[in-house]
Amino acid sequence: MDNITHSIIGFGVGELVHRSLPAEADAPAQRARHRLLLVACALASNFPDLDLFLTQLLPSPLGYLLHHRGHTHTALWAIPQALLLAGLLWLLWPSARALLRASRPARLGLALSIVAGFALHLAMDYTNSYGLHPWYPFDGRWYYGDMVFIVEPLFWVAIGVPMALIMRWRVPRAAGLAALFAALVFFAARGYLDWTSLVALLLIALICGAAQWRAGPRGRGGLMLALGVSIAFLGVQQMTSPAARARISAELQSQHPEARVLDVAMTAFPSQPLCWSYVSIQADGEHYWLQRGVARLGGATCPAGLTVSPQTQTGSLPELRALKASDCHVDAWLRFGRMPLLQDGALSDYRFATTPRGNFTTLRIAPSPCPADIPAWGYPRADLF
Repeated sequence: MDNITHSIIGFGVGELVHRSLPAEADAPAQRARHRLLLVACALASNFPDLDLFLTQLLPSPLGYLLHHRGHTHTALWAIPQALLLAGLLWLLWPSARALLRASRPARLGLALSIVAGFALHLAMDYTNSYGLHPWYPFDGRWYYGDMVFIVEPLFWVAIGVPMALIMRWRVPRAAGLAALFAALVFFAARGYLDWTSLVALLLIALICGAAQWRAGPRGRGGLMLALGVSIAFLGVQQMTSPAARARISAELQSQHPEARVLDVAMTAFPSQPLCWSYVSIQADGEHYWLQRGVARLGGATCPAGLTVSPQTQTGSLPELRALKASDCHVDAWLRFGRMPLLQDGALSDYRFATTPRGNFTTLRIAPSPCPADIPAWGYPRADLF
């Protein structure tokens, strides 16, 4: 997910943890705990993305492809990261250190906030089609949720509106709500968000905001409702994604009955469970096919800004296998590539062929020294080799 979403979710969960614990002995301690838990959970919700500093360890694009969502996005390495974050907060925040020495609820809240933040980061990154390998080194396979768009405004609305209403300062509160509304209208006007979805999001904002307003200064009704709405949304996405995939797979199999459907990567449209873009891969003995398109469930109208025309690309399996065996850069790239397209002397992942700034996965095939210390992630397309 994008880091705005990670941050909003972190702040919301930190606030919920704070409001679920017994109050501190006095108002200053209560305010200190409030700040500590919000900051801790928001930082934990973003901390794994510090792996972006590791991307220089390998030549482009391998550094980004193999180190982003790499070791810091695993359950095992979340443990030292959590301890590091807790240690930094202890060392660099004197008032928090004093509070933690004196208050058991504050210590419990800090532990819950940090654990929840790291768990939510991995869980939310899992939900989209980019994937991660959370169980490395025990299991190097990539796991793909294929159910949520990488920028999902529902989380902004459901969690962000109650959090804005909790703020004591009126001007930042009004500015935050106005910025959120403007962003939603902008996305709808640019064709990234369906107008019906916009109305639904505004209704969710109104309901969650009203629930939090009615809950009072220490209430958590709006936050709990926001959490329920978010979980329900993920449940709907998890149901409709396999339904759309099954429909696509059946159509592909009818088009090429001689070829196996190896995979269908699903990308949701923002806040629209009935619209999905996809990239599929099929293979027979010598060739494979990559196809992109849009699946509409129930005759839904999909936003024009994210709708792509159906396209098909073909590749040679013997050529791809030979390059894997002879070129160490290609072999390393294939530890990331889910939809490999070999074309014009370059290898790229067809999932990202339509990104606004070009396909960031593109590897130009040219002789060069082999890079060292390639992470041992599993090959997403091991079934081709």
